[in-house]
Amino acid sequence: MAGFFSGLRRLYLAIYNWLVFFGWVQVLYFAVKTLRESSPAAVYDAVEKPLQFAQTAAILEILHGLVGLVRSPVSATLPQIGSRLFVTWGILHSFPEVRNHWLVSSLVISWSLTEIIRYSFFGMKEAFGYTPSWLQWLRYSSFFVMYVTGISSEVGLIYAAIPYIKNSDLYCVRMPNKLNFAFDYFYASLLVLAVYVPGSPHMYMYMIGQRKKALSKSRKSD
Repeated sequence: MAGFFSGLRRLYLAIYNWLVFFGWVQVLYFAVKTLRESSPAAVYDAVEKPLQFAQTAAILEILHGLVGLVRSPVSATLPQIGSRLFVTWGILHSFPEVRNHWLVSSLVISWSLTEIIRYSFFGMKEAFGYTPSWLQWLRYSSFFVMYVTGISSEVGLIYAAIPYIKNSDLYCVRMPNKLNFAFDYFYASLLVLAVYVPGSPHMYMYMIGQRKKALSKSRKSD
C-alpha cells in the first residue's frame, strides 16, 4: 500500500511539474517572439494568460509543503511565491499603467528561464528518478544571475506602480464601516517594498546554501 501511494505521489508531482513547465515555455516563447517582432511595450499582452496560469499554479507548492508531498520548507516557499503573486496580480493585473514598462520583459524572461529549469528538473526527477548533471547544475546555479534580474524587475515594477496605487482606491477599505476596519493598498505596497530589503539578501544566501548541499551530494554520489 505504501508503494502504491508513493507511486501515486510521484505521478501527481510529475504531471504537475510538466504542466507548469509547459506554461513557462509558453511565457518565454511569446515574450521572445514579441520582442523580436514588436517592442517591450507589447510583451505583457502577449504573455498575460500563460503567465497568470503558470504563476498562480505555484500556490499548490505551498500546499505540497504543508501536507508533506515535498520536503521544501514552507518558510522558504511562501515568501517567494507570495511576492511573485503580488507582482502578477497585485501590480501587473491591477494597474495597466505599468504593463508597457520595459521591466516587464526582464521580469518574465528571468522568471520563465528560472522556472523552465526548475520544473524540468523536478519533472524528470519525479518521472524518471534521475536528472542529468548539467540540469542539476543549472537548477542550483542559474539563480546567481536570474534571481538578481528577477528581483530587480519585481522591485522596479512595484516602485513604478506606486504613484498609480496612491491615486487609486483599488483594494482599499475606508472607515467607517461595519467591521470597523481600514486597509490602504498604498501603504501595504510600500511595506512589501520594504520587506524586499532584508528578504532578498536572506533568500539569496539561502539559495547559495542549498546549492552547496545539492552539488556536494552530487559529487559524493559520483
